[in-house]
Amino acid sequence: MTNLKRFMLAAVFAAATSVSLGAVQSAHAATAEDLNKEAAHALDKLYETNAVAKDIGEQAQAILVFPNIVKAGLVFGGAYGEGVLNENGEVQRYYNSVTGSWGLQAGAQSYGYAVFLMNDEAVNYLKESHGLEIGVGPTVVVVDEGAAKNLSTSTLKEDAYAFIFDQKGLMAGVSIEGTKITEIKR
Repeated sequence: MTNLKRFMLAAVFAAATSVSLGAVQSAHAATAEDLNKEAAHALDKLYETNAVAKDIGEQAQAILVFPNIVKAGLVFGGAYGEGVLNENGEVQRYYNSVTGSWGLQAGAQSYGYAVFLMNDEAVNYLKESHGLEIGVGPTVVVVDEGAAKNLSTSTLKEDAYAFIFDQKGLMAGVSIEGTKITEIKR
């Protein structure tokens, strides 16, 4: 390996490490009140930029909002953030989102996401299982710009729809990952 390649690899690793160490602190809200405010602000911001998300939100039984997920990796990676479960416009419970990944990846980023739980079965599964694993349990559809163009309130058929928003940073690569959402005490 040439010195330039070693330097580039070391620089990427150092950047990912410093961003992840500083960002993990910001992914953990100081208090329940802080997390409530951050989640409300993030959901408002999503609604301002995505009319489909707002329409789906009006029909959802509950909404899980993670205002700030921090992700970093170099071969092995991880992501963490805390969020709230809103039902009938009020925060009912608190959750964390933990992701582990492995593969060709390098970088760091932060983002938020909201999961719109469309029926009682999806909400009950989340509560009774004390969390959920993406890919296990209710069907979760990740909505990107292309999918959003084809969605309307009359075509909603899945248990849950997830919107990723407010992405910052750079994370590149191909990896295998799993996400677990677990209830936490606040």
